Amino acid sequence: MSEEAPINFLLVDDVPQNLEALEALLAADGLRLFKAQSGAQALELMLEHEFALALLDVQMPDMDGFELAEIMRSTERTRAIPIIFLTAVATDEQRRFRGYEAGAVDYLLKPIDTRMLRSKTDVFFELSRQRQTLARQRDALRDTAEQLATTLNRLNAHRDNSPLAIVEFEPDLRLISWTRGAERLFGWSAQAVLGRHAGTIGWMDGETAGAVTRHVAALTLGGEQRDMQVHAVNRIDGAALECEFYYSLLLDHQGRPASVSVQILDITERRRAEETQHLLIGELNHRVKNTLASVQAIAFQTLKGAPSPAEFADKFTGRLQALAQAHSLLSRQTWQSASLSQLVQDQLDLGTIDEGRCSVSGPQVELPPNLALHLALVLHELGTNAAKYGALSNREGHVFIDWRLADDRLLLSWRESGGPAVTPPTRKGFGTVLVERSLLGEGGVVSADYPVEGVHWQFDLPWSPVVVADMGPARLSTGGAAPEPVIYGERLNSHTILEGLDFLVVEDEPLIAFELADVLTDAGARVVGTPSTLDEAVDAVETLAFDAAILDGNLQGAAVDQIAEALDRRGIPFLFLSGYGPEHLPVAFNGRPLLNKPFDRGNLLSLLRHIVEADAPEPLPGRRIAG
Repeated sequence: MSEEAPINFLLVDDVPQNLEALEALLAADGLRLFKAQSGAQALELMLEHEFALALLDVQMPDMDGFELAEIMRSTERTRAIPIIFLTAVATDEQRRFRGYEAGAVDYLLKPIDTRMLRSKTDVFFELSRQRQTLARQRDALRDTAEQLATTLNRLNAHRDNSPLAIVEFEPDLRLISWTRGAERLFGWSAQAVLGRHAGTIGWMDGETAGAVTRHVAALTLGGEQRDMQVHAVNRIDGAALECEFYYSLLLDHQGRPASVSVQILDITERRRAEETQHLLIGELNHRVKNTLASVQAIAFQTLKGAPSPAEFADKFTGRLQALAQAHSLLSRQTWQSASLSQLVQDQLDLGTIDEGRCSVSGPQVELPPNLALHLALVLHELGTNAAKYGALSNREGHVFIDWRLADDRLLLSWRESGGPAVTPPTRKGFGTVLVERSLLGEGGVVSADYPVEGVHWQFDLPWSPVVVADMGPARLSTGGAAPEPVIYGERLNSHTILEGLDFLVVEDEPLIAFELADVLTDAGARVVGTPSTLDEAVDAVETLAFDAAILDGNLQGAAVDQIAEALDRRGIPFLFLSGYGPEHLPVAFNGRPLLNKPFDRGNLLSLLRHIVEADAPEPLPGRRIAG
C-alpha cells in the first residue's frame, strides 16, 4: 500500500510572527502548512495546491479576509475549502454574520485558545484523512470492478466459444445458467430452459435426472467438489447423445452447496468410433486367422502335388501373390469391394498372363470381399495352367476373358485358343480343384469344356447390380512398357542373370533380408550389406560401392525418403520392395519400380536386371510392377 499523502492547511496573516506562531501550534505528522501574508499570495497557493482548511486573518491590507473568502466561494476550485476566520478585533454580531455569509465555518478571536484551535483543526484533518481513505477505497473498488469486468468478459467469451456445453443448476436441478455452447449442442435456447427443472424440458429423461440428483447429493455428503460421470441426454430434435459431465460443486459464503456447474463433452461419436474400432479389431483378427488358414491349406495342397521343391516354391509363391494382391486391392477400398477389372489387371501385372496375348472385356463390376479373394485365386490358377499347359505355353495361343451381367448374376468366361490340342484331364490336381470348388461357397456354379482348340471355363456367380461404367471391348492396359517377359518355368533356372553385380539390400525384417540375399546370390550377384535401420542404411549408401539397391518401403516405422534421396544423388538405380501401396512411399520417387510383398523370385530378378541395364536411373516411368 502506498504512503498516505500529507494534509494541506493554508495559513493567511499579514503579520509574520502570527504565521510562525500558528505554524508552531499546528505542526503535526502528516500535516503540511502553507503560509501566505496577503490575499493575492493565498490565491496563488490555492491555484497550485489542494487544501483541507484555510485559516484567514480578517484584518489585512489591500484584501481583507472577508474579501478573500468571497473570492474563494466564487471560484469552482476553491469553493469547497473550509474557512476559519481569525481576528483580534471584537466586533458586533453583524460583522460576525458577514463572516459566516462569506463562507466561514467558524470564527475565532485572538488571542486564540490553543486547545480550541487544535480541537477544531483536528476535525478537518481527520475529515480530510477519511476522504483520502474513501478515495483510495473508491479507486481500488473501481480497479477491482474493471478487473472483474475483464475477467467476466473473458469467462463469457470462453463459455460462449467453448466446444463444451456449460450448464449450471441448483441441487434440485433447476437450471440457472445455459451457455451458447449448450444451445449449440442441445438446441434449446437459454430463454427456453432457465428456471426450469432439467428433467422437464426433454433434455434428461427421468432415469438420467435421478442419476444426476443422486450424484450431486453424493458429492455434497462426501465433501467432493469435482467429479466426472457419463450420462445419456437428448437434443431438442430427440437425438440421443452420450456425454461426459464434469461436475464442479459451488459453495456459498457459509460453505454450503449453492449450485453445480457442469462442463459437458459430447462423446457420442467417440463411443461409436471405439465400438467400431473394437469390431474392426475383431474382424481383423478373424481375417488374419482366416488368411493364415488359407495360406496353410494352399501350402499343404501345393506341396502334395509338387514333384520338386523348386516347383513347389514357384506354385506356392504365385498363389500367395495372387492372394496378397487381392488383399491390397480390398484394403485400398477399405474392404468394401474390389473391381473385377482390377483383379484381372493384377494377374497381368504379376506376369501370370502375358498381357499381349490376352483380350479382356466387360462392364465395371464391384465384387464383395470374399468373392474377390476367391476369384483372384481362380484367375491365378487359370493363368498358371494356361502358361504351363494351355494357350500361353507356346507363342501363338491367346486367352479371352469376358463377363456380363444378367438377372443379378455375373457370368464370367475364360476361353483359350491357339495352344496345344486339348484333351480332357484324366486326374484333377489341386489347381483344378481350387478353380472348381472355391466359388461354390459363394453360391457360384462352375463348368469347364475341353474342345480341341482350347479349354473353356464358365462361371455363374451371384452379384448385386452395382455397374459403374461400361469398359467396352477394349483390352486392359497398364499404361507403360513392361520388362522383357520371362518364359514360365525358366525364371529360377538362370544362375547368371545378375553375374558380377553388387547389391545393397535395405530391409528391416531379417528373414526377408536373408531370402533376398539368397535370391541374389543364386543369380550370381554379391550382397555388400543388409542394413536394417535408417542410420545404418544412410551410412551404407554413403560409404559402400554397389551397382543397385533393394529398398524396403518402411524401416521400423521410419520413412525411407532420406535413403532414396542419397541413392538418387549417387545415381544408383533402386527399386522399392514393400507391403505398402505406392501412396505410402516417398512422393518424390513415385516413378521408381515397386515390387509388392510377398514377392516372386523371377519377377524380382527380371526387374533388377532391367533397372541395372537401363540408361536412366528411373526406369518404367509411371508404372508399378505388382509383386
